[in-house]
Amino acid sequence: MKLKTHSGAKKRFRLKPSGKIKRKKKGLRHILVNKSSKRKRHLGQMDYVSSEDSNNIKKLLGVR
Repeated sequence: MKLKTHSGAKKRFRLKPSGKIKRKKKGLRHILVNKSSKRKRHLGQMDYVSSEDSNNIKKLLGVR
């Protein structure tokens, strides 16, 4: 039986050809007045999922 891809995970994560998983950083939705421009600029950049979490996310994405 095929497993369905987790719909929340497919919106939040992108799998790179190298096997790494890209994600957006948290903290850029509200209360932006209190954060410095430098902090907001760095929060806007993509980041990679840690190796500890990548196996669980790959399961949600249906990757073997």
